[in-house]
Amino acid sequence: MPRISRISIPAGILLLISLMISVDGLVKEGDYQNSVYQQNLESNSATGATASFPFLMPKVSPQTPDLYLCTPIKVDPTTTYYIVGFNPNATMNTAHHMLLYGCGEPGTTKTTWNCGEMNRASQEESASPCGPHSHSQIIYAWARDAQKLNLPEGVGFKVGRNSPTKYLVLQVHYAHIDKFKDGSTDDSGVFLDYTEEPRKKLAGTLLLGTDGQIPAMKTEHLETACEVNEKKVLHPFAYRVHTHGLGKVVSGYRVRTNSEGKQEWLELGKRDPLTPQMFYNISNRDPIYEGDKIAVRCTLQSTRHRITKVGPTNEDEMCNFYLMYYVDQGETLNMKFCFSQGAPYYYWSNPDTGLHNIPHIEASTL
Repeated sequence: MPRISRISIPAGILLLISLMISVDGLVKEGDYQNSVYQQNLESNSATGATASFPFLMPKVSPQTPDLYLCTPIKVDPTTTYYIVGFNPNATMNTAHHMLLYGCGEPGTTKTTWNCGEMNRASQEESASPCGPHSHSQIIYAWARDAQKLNLPEGVGFKVGRNSPTKYLVLQVHYAHIDKFKDGSTDDSGVFLDYTEEPRKKLAGTLLLGTDGQIPAMKTEHLETACEVNEKKVLHPFAYRVHTHGLGKVVSGYRVRTNSEGKQEWLELGKRDPLTPQMFYNISNRDPIYEGDKIAVRCTLQSTRHRITKVGPTNEDEMCNFYLMYYVDQGETLNMKFCFSQGAPYYYWSNPDTGLHNIPHIEASTL
């Protein structure tokens, strides 16, 4: 992203889908600077040209296991840019996963900060990726050595001048820190391909997920569903799934009620979450309209003699389905997230979900 500067706005703490974890021994002193962020990168003025910007962690040295670190960049507010590709610079040996947030403002004024997902020590300073009451959306996600993602022709994520996304925030989850005990540093991140050429097809990402828990030595379904209640036509083109080690399969569906009042379930995507957690081509590109529901199920199989709760660490679990789509008229969905309570409280089959004609869905992997 051209002409990027460091942040200078009030700090804030916001509990979105991210809570907090301990910041004790966060990073080593003096490991925050990376000159690439101090440069004023010039825009490629050639019409239709695409350039690349390295959005990387500024040589951090995490000292706390299961640490989530964030770092921000401010997008040049005088120009509208369109992100058209994501080339990850990370390995699963170092980073458990990465998220790229689009924010109205970041969570703090710091160069890097603890932006984890569970409050282990509330007296420690910590903040969410995006600031309080700020625009917040997940643009991109990566895990398990996923490869580069190029958006379809003519599609782009709009950021900058004519967008509520004024900052980009990179979040990296460092599950293991053994490699940093000798003072080594890390610059995991993603190279962003971008252009100033306007894109009519604007990209968005909808994150569906759950809270909940998995009983000891049992197979459990974590499920969620939400209705599209905005007058927009979504063209889905990619999906990504995410669990931790107990995940067996994650599946997503478009649910539409036909003229006879019967719900029809159309598969959007289904994956083994322990394969590379990249964005894959959607199973069916039929448009999603106002009134349609999007439903997600994660099948998790526990071999542990204890309850496993949804949470941020390797000892916890997650159930996430990212749906990437574009609109060819107007702006993307105002709805960015859709979460349920998960098991044992929420299931598709509950009377109050409005779901019926639920198909038999195999729990096996693909």
